[in-house]
Amino acid sequence: MDNICLQKLRNAYRAIIGFENQLGQATGLNINEAMLLCMLSDGERRLSGEIAEQMGLTRSNASKVIAALEKQTLIRRQACKEDSRCQKFHITKKGMEMLEHVHCDSLQMPEELENL
Repeated sequence: MDNICLQKLRNAYRAIIGFENQLGQATGLNINEAMLLCMLSDGERRLSGEIAEQMGLTRSNASKVIAALEKQTLIRRQACKEDSRCQKFHITKKGMEMLEHVHCDSLQMPEELENL
């Protein structure tokens, strides 16, 4: 691996961090939290395992994202009708209102990431 390759990787990493900081300042959410709200905005209720798989996260990391959004009452859990041990998650009205503030048009995509 040469210096130019490493420099490009570092620039992409910095751009991602900068984008997440911009998102956080605009909404108070990190990328994973915003992504989960967007995923649940279709109205479908999902198991934590489904959330982890669809987001490409470990179950542990998905649980942290879920817990953060539950704490803010942006999502809610509900026991499955078939098995009360099973929990499905859905977006709340407050969560949908939060999504109204996540406008991609108002977030500046870093130039280094536009071609990805």
